Amino acid sequence: MNGNKQHIGIVIPYYNASVQIEAVVQKALQYSDHIVIVDDASPEPLPHSLDSHNDTVTILKLPENLGVGGATKKGFAHFETVPAMEVVVKLDADDQMDTEYIPHLVAPVLAGTHDFVKGNRFRDFEALKSMPWPRRFGNLFLSFLSKVATGYWNCFDFNNGFFAISTKSLQLMDKNPIANNYFFETSLIAELYHQKAKIKELAMPAIYGNEKSNMKLFKMPWLFGVNLLKKLVSRIWKAYFVYDFNIGTLYIIFGHLLFLGGAVYGGINWYHYANQGIPTPVGTIMISALLVILGFQLLLQAVQFDVFKTPDRD
Repeated sequence: MNGNKQHIGIVIPYYNASVQIEAVVQKALQYSDHIVIVDDASPEPLPHSLDSHNDTVTILKLPENLGVGGATKKGFAHFETVPAMEVVVKLDADDQMDTEYIPHLVAPVLAGTHDFVKGNRFRDFEALKSMPWPRRFGNLFLSFLSKVATGYWNCFDFNNGFFAISTKSLQLMDKNPIANNYFFETSLIAELYHQKAKIKELAMPAIYGNEKSNMKLFKMPWLFGVNLLKKLVSRIWKAYFVYDFNIGTLYIIFGHLLFLGGAVYGGINWYHYANQGIPTPVGTIMISALLVILGFQLLLQAVQFDVFKTPDRD
């Protein structure tokens, strides 16, 4: 690992973690000679002791708070200009991530077998039991919806912010659609889909300390629900109507036409005959039901085709 330290960059978005940041940096220095701390206009200033690492630690101060995603993207932009940089790790400042996993995260990227390697807290049963149950349930539910939205059906724990990404993927990526807030990780993976990037997951525990979270939980369902829907619509449009036109496109088109057509046809006729006090003819009911069933079957085929198109992952 020491021989690769110059090829590994570590981005640490910083906000109100003055107690933990020094320990995080000391651990990160074992694996990288290029660490960027992005001060996201934090009310708690960075400890002055970090100034002693001028050769290996760069501090970027943002004039306004951008959110964890916005701060991380500023770190990404910095490393895209650093020569010989091959992989960038995103590490949180609150010391909830075990830095001993960094060699395992970067190894597949440095070997060229994968473009993105992320943690998965749901593959460690013992660690899963120690996870607070609201966070566990929320992550399980959001992870399923994220599979649908991003197209990575064989990934999980999309909100895990401990990951490594190749600088090549960063350079190819359009970063404008990537969210600045807590939707950052999911939106990043959604953009990787259009590169057909290979993703690898590593089982790892999460560490929960006494630090106060800056996340406003009551806003999360709305934030993630709306953004996941936007990502799904955007991905389907680009993958099946802009960048390609295939059998999955036909499934989507005719599936929606038949399903909605059958539902509308049946609804109109039911309303018509109900107003006249006459039972709806069996033939009319069968036509409506047949259209709905055929449309639903085509939509299921579209989902199956989308799963089949998932970019390869070990």
